[in-house]
Amino acid sequence: MSMYSRIAATGSALPKTRISNAELATRLASIGVETNDEWIRTRTGIEARRFADPTLGETTTELAAAAAKEAMERARFEPDSIDLIVVATTTPDMVFPSTAAHVQSMLGCTGCAAFDVQAVCAGFIYALNAADAMLRAGPYRRALVVGSETMSRVIDFNDRSTCVLFGDGAGAVALEASDAPGILAARMYADGRYDEKVLGLTACLSNGKIAGSPFINMDGRQVFKLAVDGLTGSAEEVARLAGVSPSEVKLFVPHQANLRIMTMVAKKLGIPDEAMVKTVSEHGNTSAASVPLALDAAVKANRVKEGDLVLLQAVGAGMAWGSAILKWRANV
Repeated sequence: MSMYSRIAATGSALPKTRISNAELATRLASIGVETNDEWIRTRTGIEARRFADPTLGETTTELAAAAAKEAMERARFEPDSIDLIVVATTTPDMVFPSTAAHVQSMLGCTGCAAFDVQAVCAGFIYALNAADAMLRAGPYRRALVVGSETMSRVIDFNDRSTCVLFGDGAGAVALEASDAPGILAARMYADGRYDEKVLGLTACLSNGKIAGSPFINMDGRQVFKLAVDGLTGSAEEVARLAGVSPSEVKLFVPHQANLRIMTMVAKKLGIPDEAMVKTVSEHGNTSAASVPLALDAAVKANRVKEGDLVLLQAVGAGMAWGSAILKWRANV
């Protein structure tokens, strides 16, 4: 039995098509929806996002497999050494089999455990927490944890309040059981009282038809308040459990949904702005892919070094939220 798990490497995959705010505004104008770059940027911090093209193989599964493959190769893990694959997604390509099962097949990790997690934007934190617990308990030794989304499939482009927010992509980490401290503490939370009226997508398959709305619905003001309170409180708890102060964090990787939320939480926690990873400007809100995409961007930019404290956190529909604090001990 190992006392810890650690992130050995990261990976990511983004669709080829970049849509700037100006390009999106032009598209929206063609259907009678008015917006512009300044309106989007000043309210969200978003300047562009990526939209997947299924004809190019840019599906939730393909993006997940590409990100996981990069993490696995950078960690120098052979496919047959993987014991567990957990994929967080709210936009799977099909109801079942799971995205994780398809990723397993594509990577050649035959026989390992594979399952999906559905906690919307908080999904990666939930998936990481689950994999961490399983590696600590054994007999699992190596895992791939992925967040992958094609949110462009569920955007109502007639709803200006939501259609400017979301993008597509995938991020992944290769996780390994470790006797040395890696993930120090992680916690998940949910409050089902804040249901689909606050943030939801109610569509389901019923008798061969789609029942409910196939588009995202959101009460932006309510989500903003819940996000700030939940993320601040969960960060404080994991820091306490890890025996550290949030102000000691060297790399802060919050959910990339809204720059104002991110900045407010960092300020409440006493984390300097220069420690915060900001990919929301280029990616938009990629839901469960948000945190691993941002973490991978920071790793590739050499923003984290051995022994640094790293704080990861996300919040999404449910409402669901969580944080994880770790000591960086990567293979690369």
